[in-house]
Amino acid sequence: MDIYPLDKEKIYLSSDLLTLDDEEGAITLKISEWLQKDPVRIHKMVVKEKTLQVDQFEVFNPLVSKLRRADFEYYKRITGLKMPIDFPGFPAEIPAKIPFDTDPVAFYKWWRKGKNEHRVYLSPAYQFMLFQRVSKSDPKVMLKKDIDFVKTF
Repeated sequence: MDIYPLDKEKIYLSSDLLTLDDEEGAITLKISEWLQKDPVRIHKMVVKEKTLQVDQFEVFNPLVSKLRRADFEYYKRITGLKMPIDFPGFPAEIPAKIPFDTDPVAFYKWWRKGKNEHRVYLSPAYQFMLFQRVSKSDPKVMLKKDIDFVKTF
């Protein structure tokens, strides 16, 4: 079996072969097959570790699409406020960042009180930003735990 080690200088296309270690040992697959087998690992190699360079249109865009189906929790965390949502008052899905930025009180009500926390991941920093904005404009709508969270800083 031929080995195709990772070349950090190469920009991989979907038909390129790559050998990676797995529970089963060293496995050689086309990049397109790696996207099916382990999209989270490939995404981490591209985005976090920056050890794998891939073509944006041929590999990366399909990778993001596969992540949504393969591991929604991971997809939600990496997407954050870019996550498309159905938000009241908009005729179609929009990125969560739009209501987060333009109407934080409505977003807070939808996200926290509307029990939609499972739909959009907010890091602690973004939660703090949201809670701080809401506490300045309409603190009465906030839950006590969120008011306490803002006070800790």
